[in-house]
Amino acid sequence: MTTAPEHLLIVDDDAEIRQLLGDYLRANGYRVTAAADGKGMRAAIAAGMPDLIVLDVMLPGEDGISLCRAVRARSEVPIIMLTARGDDIDRIVGLEVGADDYVPKPFIPRELLARVKSVLRRANSLPPNLRRDETRWFKFAGWSLDAMTRNLTATDGVVVPLSSTEFKLLRVLLEHPGRVLTRDQLIELMLSRDAGPFDRALDVQVSRLRQRLGDDAKDPAIIKTVRGQGYVLAAAVERQA
Repeated sequence: MTTAPEHLLIVDDDAEIRQLLGDYLRANGYRVTAAADGKGMRAAIAAGMPDLIVLDVMLPGEDGISLCRAVRARSEVPIIMLTARGDDIDRIVGLEVGADDYVPKPFIPRELLARVKSVLRRANSLPPNLRRDETRWFKFAGWSLDAMTRNLTATDGVVVPLSSTEFKLLRVLLEHPGRVLTRDQLIELMLSRDAGPFDRALDVQVSRLRQRLGDDAKDPAIIKTVRGQGYVLAAAVERQA
């Protein structure tokens, strides 16, 4: 049986880049759809969710950061952001709103192809004991997380807002309670990619998540640091489908 080619959506307002990448990726076995802006991207997604989105940060109208956030609110489809070389802020913000990887411009198509293959491979090949389950509700330490709406609710009913990265981090920890996860494992489970130069920010995200949960930074009871290894969710977790 012939396997259908994986479907990539390229969103870039530069027609030459769309054409170049489209031709190159098709020649390497992918089905490619292209869009010039957010409106075109939404129309393409409405016709069928792709297997991966290549999304430029600088777009006319709604920018790539906003579009990434909107997509991530409804889907875990892998997203690779195209950013200006040296623009660390765009890269960091992109990762925080849910991008899986980034490629700085200018780049050669072969570099993007390597990133596409890597992100798709990691998204599809996590070991069974680390794959995402279908649990919707997680209850722990007086808190409740709705994995569908991404709402974190306290016992008094107050909803605490989470960034995309904070949600992903918390969900990964809740899916593996009592298990020490290394930084590399957390990053791979959260972002489906290898550790990179900005992954030192993981410690910052853990600190922010502890603040959201009211977890004492000096003596945390929910998310504990295991020195030299990583982090572990120490609270008991109740799951509901």
